[in-house]
Amino acid sequence: MKNLLTLSLIIVCSCILSVNAQIKTPAASPSSTLMQTVGLTDITIEYSRPSVKGRTVFGDMLPYGTIWRAGANQATKITFSDDVTVEGQALTAGSYAILMVPGKTSFEVQFHPYVKSSWSSYSKATPAISVMAKVTALPMSIETLLYNFEALKDESATLEMVWEKTAVSMNIGAPCDEKVMKSIENTLAGPSAGDYNNAANYYANTGKDLGKALSMIQNATKAESPKFWHVRTEATILAKMGKYKDAIKAATKSMELAKAADYQEYVTMNQKSIAEWTKMMK
Repeated sequence: MKNLLTLSLIIVCSCILSVNAQIKTPAASPSSTLMQTVGLTDITIEYSRPSVKGRTVFGDMLPYGTIWRAGANQATKITFSDDVTVEGQALTAGSYAILMVPGKTSFEVQFHPYVKSSWSSYSKATPAISVMAKVTALPMSIETLLYNFEALKDESATLEMVWEKTAVSMNIGAPCDEKVMKSIENTLAGPSAGDYNNAANYYANTGKDLGKALSMIQNATKAESPKFWHVRTEATILAKMGKYKDAIKAATKSMELAKAADYQEYVTMNQKSIAEWTKMMK
């Protein structure tokens, strides 16, 4: 019986080990991620890198006119943080699967909205855009496929795919002048009402200088059309300072603005505060 139990235990352990054991080997086409900022736009390419291994790639292993995943294994994925142009064609921010159709003098490059990693699912789909990319013959052979960015400028760059003796390049436009100008205008205009409100709340809620907190929030509430939540912040700061008469006045204004905006939560909040602060004055 003891021998039978021992044998059973050995069999169970062997089964567990055979299920859990995994042999890891190097990938034939290792995965790679390229991240590049062009102006103010972040571009990320996720792809696998096959090697030549003594083969003739374009025109033989990959026949001209045949659609290709632009890498190996899964679909090559490119992600743009902002709207861009590719060879002058507009492409909205987001992720895309890249497919290529090799040719002797140019490659067709397709950008498909990225849905899943299986590249074959895109082969018969209609791309968001399709562009013709320039092909340049290289004087040397590049063993392992590589994506790279060249000619980096504030609003553009050249995206290259190089492999064997072929370089495929396309222009990526990433307009940033409008964003920079808007950032300059916003910064030079000074803090917004929301900035003042956040700063005042922090000062008041952490026990810092209430006088400074009041000065901050009044930069927002003295505007032509103050927001009811900003006026509410002013009311609570005044109450913490013991200025209940002024706090009630501000709370009443916040309540009326909240009524006009149909925001009942702030109406009720201010009503309760007014009742509480009125008692504090007696």
